[in-house]
Amino acid sequence: MSSQPIIARLKNLNIVRKVVYTIVGLFSYPRFVWVNKFRIEGVEHLKALPRNNVLFVSNHQTYFADVIAFLHIFCASKWGRYKNTLGIPYYLLNPFTNVYFVSAAETMQANWVSRFFALAGAITVKRTWVEKDKKEVRKGLDPSDTRKILRALDNSWVITFPQGTTKAYAPGRKGTALVIKQTKPIVVPVVISGFWRAFDKKGLRFKKKGSLLTVRFKEPMEIDYNDTTENILEKVMDAIEQSKTHMLKGAHHRERLGIKDQESGVRN
Repeated sequence: MSSQPIIARLKNLNIVRKVVYTIVGLFSYPRFVWVNKFRIEGVEHLKALPRNNVLFVSNHQTYFADVIAFLHIFCASKWGRYKNTLGIPYYLLNPFTNVYFVSAAETMQANWVSRFFALAGAITVKRTWVEKDKKEVRKGLDPSDTRKILRALDNSWVITFPQGTTKAYAPGRKGTALVIKQTKPIVVPVVISGFWRAFDKKGLRFKKKGSLLTVRFKEPMEIDYNDTTENILEKVMDAIEQSKTHMLKGAHHRERLGIKDQESGVRN
């Protein structure tokens, strides 16, 4: 029997998800707070959010560390900690689990670690990007994947990464805009930084200790749900600072892309 139907059933059991959150949280907390420096901004925007139909859209830098950081913040905030640090992780005694995250099916099936983490609430979707002839090629959208996200939004918060890849400034997926048009959720943009510097691509191994990791929540977006998917997606990408207008604004962006400063000739 495939493990997927079993995982699909278990991740909907609250007690199972609480156990997974606690284990993953205890393992990851020192990596964020002690080994690196962890800063949260805009957490006050989480206070008034309802328990369902909230879509968090974010840029993406690692497979797992990004999501785990969000889960820490959500758990801490639901215990009343609306500050720029996590504090003592007492929130792991009874973690907030009313949240799902969108992730590539291949990633969550890769090994026992990813399958275990999938129990935390992964909505597995097929990749919209595949490698062909050493180039990334965009695939068509799968309607069944969109339906999974719609069902999750009915009762929960959902985290999604519109680019579907950890590559900076990759184009956004049209499916994100379609979900927004269909469910009319509260859309909260999030901008993260430093994760690619601190962790490997999976987000499980250190690359550089002592890095500053930031998670910045912005105010919920004002969206015309009757607008075109193209316009909605463009606004989302601008809100998470992955649009063309943001591409070369900051030194950390130039560093990520390996672009040398024109005057000094060195990387920032």
